[in-house]
Amino acid sequence: MMDERPNLLSLPGYQPGKKALLVFFETDCPTCQLALPYLNSLASGPVQVLGLSQDDETRTRAFTEQLNISYPVTVDRGLKLTRAYDPQSVPTMFLLDENGNVQSTLVGLDKAGLNALAASLGQKSIAPMDDGVPAWKPGCGSRHLEPGGEPGGGEPAADEPAEPVGGTPEVTGATAAPLLRRIGEPASRISLADTDDPYEYCFQKFGDALPVVPPTEAKVAALVQASGLAAESVVARVPPVYGEATVEKIAANAVMAGCRPELMRVLLPLVRAVCDENFNAHGVQATTHFAAPLIVINGPVRQELGFWSRQNVFSNVARANSTLGRALQLILLNIGGARPDGIDMSALGNPGKFSSCIAENEEENPWEPFHVDRGFERTQSALSLFAAEPPRGVSEHTAQKGSVVLFAICQALATVWSYRACMNHEAVVVLCPEHAKTLFRDGFTKNQVRQFLFENTGIPKRYYATPDHGEGTQLVAHYREIMVQGEPCYQKFRAPESIHIVVSGGTAGKFSAVLGSWTTGPTGSQLVTYPIPPK
Repeated sequence: MMDERPNLLSLPGYQPGKKALLVFFETDCPTCQLALPYLNSLASGPVQVLGLSQDDETRTRAFTEQLNISYPVTVDRGLKLTRAYDPQSVPTMFLLDENGNVQSTLVGLDKAGLNALAASLGQKSIAPMDDGVPAWKPGCGSRHLEPGGEPGGGEPAADEPAEPVGGTPEVTGATAAPLLRRIGEPASRISLADTDDPYEYCFQKFGDALPVVPPTEAKVAALVQASGLAAESVVARVPPVYGEATVEKIAANAVMAGCRPELMRVLLPLVRAVCDENFNAHGVQATTHFAAPLIVINGPVRQELGFWSRQNVFSNVARANSTLGRALQLILLNIGGARPDGIDMSALGNPGKFSSCIAENEEENPWEPFHVDRGFERTQSALSLFAAEPPRGVSEHTAQKGSVVLFAICQALATVWSYRACMNHEAVVVLCPEHAKTLFRDGFTKNQVRQFLFENTGIPKRYYATPDHGEGTQLVAHYREIMVQGEPCYQKFRAPESIHIVVSGGTAGKFSAVLGSWTTGPTGSQLVTYPIPPK
């Protein structure tokens, strides 16, 4: 009850008679580090935002400075307010009315909840869904619930007031928390002797087994300028070692990959996408599997920046495709630390780890483009990222009916991951324009294509008859039985949505392709789609 709680009037910055948002947090809580900066946008509105740190002043000051927290923050000395409000975890936000009564509570990082909170206060959304931060993330246990735990600020004297954080005391590396700061360190500058070959030096230090363009200050500055952001702005933290991808470091890798400055418009959202926890780059980059990120580009940006969608679309045909894919791989290698002779444990690797980027041939697609399936407008530009196996080719040159084309594709889909493994994987089906036309001419919609592939991709039960303990046979109890062309089978995919349809490639040649996935679902990798800003 409020009358049992400490008097809020002792809280520095508290204004009686005005709504207040009390935000309890810990400085070393990753979820707090992600969530609290969003509240800056609320601080100038009709609610007073008051941060309450459960740690000492030094760590709290480092937190507020590195994350650019603009609202008042107070060390909750002795955790008196924490104990009074009793949050079970942090961050926890209590919205108080003008009389100090709790109106609502928000726990953890919850973008939908933050935006609903902003809306209830008459404010615009404060947590974009496409900034690389997960939509939802649980927090850490509150300090006052830790066994034998003492508050970071120490137990105060009975009349000691809460301590506002201010001034500029020095924060040493030994005491500063490892925060998710928004401003990173400048990229290192390296000076070479005149006798050194900059191409050979950069190849040895930063290359991907191919020579790279030396990232001179002038070249990097041109890409930073094209981004419209400050050089030291942290765009994301790149798994698996979570290196800070500042705009400048992204630009340096883009220069090495051969990108033109205007490609930064696509590369920045691409870096956010690969760091999206739903994509799970940590798993994708460290697995022993074949998976490598496949980039699919949609919308007007294809024409504006020269992304290729026709013959040889998976090949070495266009600078935009090849350099964007390579820049992503260099970023994963140089900033994310996924070196192929170290953390990247892929048993056989994947040619896509040099570059893997295609554009959809929307002009030859008789249906809506892929990014429309993903919730975007046709006039928008977007990129999608899929943890893909190498392409499996499908040749079907003599079929007169769409169903015959689809049965051929089903055979390739059946081999995704391993032929007897079912229900836990996805696939991208890249239809060539000729196959797409055959299907459209036979009256297939895209949803009907997906449904047909789902219903007719199965593994014959006779393949499981011998108890040989081969891969996929251990989970038969979880598989679903279907009939495919009169034969009892186990259904390959969990749902029609596990099959993604893209139209791409040249108009001559009836070849399509299937790209299987790494493990999917919440513990695996999920396809993500991010908007590309207009020019």
